[in-house]
Amino acid sequence: MSLYVTRWNELAAVKKELAGRDWFYGTSGNLSIKVSNEPLTFLVTASGKDKRTFTSHDFLLVDKNGERIEETSSKPSAETLLHAKIYNKTNAGCVLHVHTIDNNVITELYKHETHIEFTGNEIIKALGSWEQDAKVQIPIIQNVAHIPTLAEQFDRYVIGDSGAVLIENHGITVWGRDAFEAKKLLEAWEFLFSYQVKLATIKNRVGSF
Repeated sequence: MSLYVTRWNELAAVKKELAGRDWFYGTSGNLSIKVSNEPLTFLVTASGKDKRTFTSHDFLLVDKNGERIEETSSKPSAETLLHAKIYNKTNAGCVLHVHTIDNNVITELYKHETHIEFTGNEIIKALGSWEQDAKVQIPIIQNVAHIPTLAEQFDRYVIGDSGAVLIENHGITVWGRDAFEAKKLLEAWEFLFSYQVKLATIKNRVGSF
């Protein structure tokens, strides 16, 4: 089996799992996985498709600039440039971007902050912090419709082979060394967002009694 097919199947498996969680509202979200280093190529989700369905046209191969390099009528996701920034700067092997209700709400709750900090939750170990009362932070950047401008703003926070950035009222972009790590990080962050949103809701209700 070729590496292309292997990576395709890996990304399809991730897409199926995230679709099962209903994390692809409308046609939102985009996923990618690296295929080769020299030259840099990666598979990325096609633009405008329902990611809860599965076809032979779900992904297309693009180059280091996010430009398609295979004959296809499909277009790469509008935000492919953000994926390209990650692959060109790091050794990441997979990038996942989803728009969930919780990750949008959390940016509204912290709209005047540049980052969100979490501490004291066991799930933080999945993000690589194992010490007692570990703290983790995720940056929040402004949502900009012009993708090249958004990509430049996003690029400032692309540090290391794994990481995550929240885009205000837009979604989270997570990257890892492979598909397993990227999905693990995404799950951990989404857990923390959901926890914080629910906790804020409960505290608000209790405080109103």
